[in-house]
Amino acid sequence: MRPIAPLLALALAATAAAQEVDSAAAASDTSPRRPNVLLLLADDQRPDTIGAWGNDAIVTPNLDALAARGTSFREAHCMGSPHGAICVPSRAMLHTGRAYHSIDINDFPDRRTLGQTLGEVGYTTFGTGKWHNSRGAFRRSFQTGGNVFFGGMCDHDHVPVVDLGPEGFSERREGGKHSSELFADAAVGFLEGYEADAPFFCYVAFTAPHDPRTPPGPEADPYYANRPPLPGNFMGQHPFDCGWMRVRDENLAGWPRTEEVVSDQLCEYYGLITDLDLQVGRILAALEASGRAEDTLVIYAADHGLAMGSHGLLGKQSLYEHSSGLPLILAGPNVPEGGRSDALVYLYDLYPTLTEVAGAECPDDLHATSLWPLVRGEQDSVRATLYTSLGKHQRAVRDARWKLIRYPEVEVTQLFDLQEDPLELVNLADRYEHAGTVSRLRRELEHWQAFAGDSAPWTAEETRSPEIDLTGASRKPDRWQPKWVREKYFDQD
Repeated sequence: MRPIAPLLALALAATAAAQEVDSAAAASDTSPRRPNVLLLLADDQRPDTIGAWGNDAIVTPNLDALAARGTSFREAHCMGSPHGAICVPSRAMLHTGRAYHSIDINDFPDRRTLGQTLGEVGYTTFGTGKWHNSRGAFRRSFQTGGNVFFGGMCDHDHVPVVDLGPEGFSERREGGKHSSELFADAAVGFLEGYEADAPFFCYVAFTAPHDPRTPPGPEADPYYANRPPLPGNFMGQHPFDCGWMRVRDENLAGWPRTEEVVSDQLCEYYGLITDLDLQVGRILAALEASGRAEDTLVIYAADHGLAMGSHGLLGKQSLYEHSSGLPLILAGPNVPEGGRSDALVYLYDLYPTLTEVAGAECPDDLHATSLWPLVRGEQDSVRATLYTSLGKHQRAVRDARWKLIRYPEVEVTQLFDLQEDPLELVNLADRYEHAGTVSRLRRELEHWQAFAGDSAPWTAEETRSPEIDLTGASRKPDRWQPKWVREKYFDQD
């Protein structure tokens, strides 16, 4: 039988587990107190959807305040995915510090996970929210968990969740609240009930603003009344077949995309982010009330971005900056307030960043690099170039200015000058004066492929025409879309 107050019971179980390691840690550890770690992870959040980062149309006061008291990494990315569900490998990379090409992205059984590593050096580990990997990987990573969702997506108002306690996972139940509030409840319950001296690692993985784009209550209303602008690179259709033209994410609106439909979906997307910001505020308030805020490193990030009409796309299955990029903010002990880094970094760089601050031994075969030299101002960069890849369809590499994207199956190459063309609209690949840049970046891409274990060719064995026109193509809603979304965006087809 489940406890009457499951979240409090889990917090007390976590406290009891922490107390078992307190005595030994106190006897052997004479170093300064290691900080607690609170890692907040959004799902499908574009990097340009934070007010403090320059978006005047979105309301994110808690994220703005976090950015003001911390350091923002404005060029953070997800490396990519072998398939369309990019959240799976993104999380696997985050929790292992390895490129997705070299790990089992569902279970990663031969890797010490981030939570596992922190737990081994005395941290109490607690997880809540979306875990799009195996149950075994979650249990290796966290000592306890509350309101855990195993899956990729669901109706935000009907989330199937379980708890993890000393005796294992509870029976699955429906959460009964909007997903963001549900997961914030679990985090708040953990923080309010935690009484041990050992530092904690609290991992909170939201499903918002992933679709269905259904913010709770009236959160989208202010955006309907005062509509945010469409992306500057809005298009009706992508100009060629990029390999992911009919994936589920792209099915959420018809072709060609219309300004009216994308505007509505953008209002709903922003509404989800504003509500997410509210729930982040609740968690940070609970942290403050616990008296542990000054000793806690807070990280806010997302697994990757989203197109939302950019380049005629809706989903994240592209290597443009709006989809491979993501928000990343660090705030807390020894992190400069109001700081900014434009270094090229990955989400998975958090693995060595957090093991370093915890004083844990880091595996010597990571692909990731600690962010602390950037935070401390010791370095301006940790890598000169950054590589991304998606299945067999797309490969990209970029430096601080130039970006090369290759589509092996349709033999299309794009070159963008991100300094002059941050929206990636003007393809310079075929211009004679840029041939040297294309060659240089191609060599750099090959170097990265060797590093990551990626054997995809520059040109596929079988190629096809890049031309495509999806005007009027049929669509069907997936089972997670609620009735009003189906009626609004599908019934007219």
